[in-house]
Amino acid sequence: MSWLRRWWAQTAPTAMLAPGDPAHPDTEGPRTARDWSVDAGAFVLAAALGALILSVSVDDAANRMTSGQVVTDAAFGAVCCISLWWRRRWPFGVALVCVLLGAFSTFGTVAGLLALSSLAVHRHVRPALLVAALFVPAAVVCSIWLGRTNTWSVMLPTAALAAAATAWGMFVRARRQLLCTLRDRAQRAEADQLVRAESARLAERTRIAREMHDVLAHRISLVALHAGALEVALDLSPAQARESAALLRLTAHQALEELRDVIGVLREEPGQERPSTAPQPTLADIPRLVEETRRSGAKIDFEMRVDGAAAAPGPLGRDAYRIVQEALTNISKHARGTLAQVRVAGAPNRGLHVCVRNPPEVGAPDHPAVPGSGTGLLGLQERVTLANGVLVHGPDASGDFVVEADLPW
Repeated sequence: MSWLRRWWAQTAPTAMLAPGDPAHPDTEGPRTARDWSVDAGAFVLAAALGALILSVSVDDAANRMTSGQVVTDAAFGAVCCISLWWRRRWPFGVALVCVLLGAFSTFGTVAGLLALSSLAVHRHVRPALLVAALFVPAAVVCSIWLGRTNTWSVMLPTAALAAAATAWGMFVRARRQLLCTLRDRAQRAEADQLVRAESARLAERTRIAREMHDVLAHRISLVALHAGALEVALDLSPAQARESAALLRLTAHQALEELRDVIGVLREEPGQERPSTAPQPTLADIPRLVEETRRSGAKIDFEMRVDGAAAAPGPLGRDAYRIVQEALTNISKHARGTLAQVRVAGAPNRGLHVCVRNPPEVGAPDHPAVPGSGTGLLGLQERVTLANGVLVHGPDASGDFVVEADLPW
């Protein structure tokens, strides 16, 4: 009985077809109006052509049918036609019933061919070939039952009709599977496109956030430092107060200019690049950055030894500038009043080394803390990584906080 179980497993719906298969009965769900119309058309076609074939057999003078044969033929044929309504759910059973009853019914010939074609659509080829092979002996039995002597004349037409019905069903099944595959590929491509678009939007948001942090954090920190110095310095002369106010105004103006430039990038149309109104920083701008930070009251020991700084590539100078800028901004936030050391050294074909070091702030701070996002060093890490460089930050053995980067040049 093991061969029977294996054969049934091959013909069972859940074993033969996956749930996602377009021909699987479970995927069709409730019948649609189109399904009802197709089933009704198949029933009417099978009944009409079956009745025509039966009438021809009845009128055959050489092999006249008895009344019992006519009633049996018509009854079995009606059962075959009615069973077509369940050919989607049980295609193998319906086809097998039709071929067995067709051995005693000419009325059910067309219904059997339709059931065979439906079996080839909804199941794999082996059960369809089995039922198709049974059509020939069933036709021979029917010919003998009707009293015809030339049984060989029905074998070739029956085999041709069974082969045609099976081939048509296999074609319909292959076409459905192809359409299902193409639809699945289109859905996956659309989903992948949405994922890529979302990733692109996230990357663009991250880039804009990093750019705004790099551009504005330092300026706003300087404004906060100047304002804090004015708040606690009560013995300033009018000239010193005017100088501090002018420095505040200049720093705020620079911050607004840079903010306007970043917002302009956000407002530009896709595919249209608007030229930046603010010049991009270079290696030559690092001394100016250090001097501006010193004017806010910071103590900085600065040394820059770079050969050919004017000819340095733009991205290299911008990355080095942002590293120094972020390190000084963090010092002004978390270690104000300490002596910072800034070292920039390098040459073409030897690379560029940037190091900013400061000791920790001693005692409780006498000023309100400047808020920060906590992502500045992470942005620097990503920037240096994209430039194929190496960034190290954190306390060293002496307790000083160090931001150190090596950039290729």
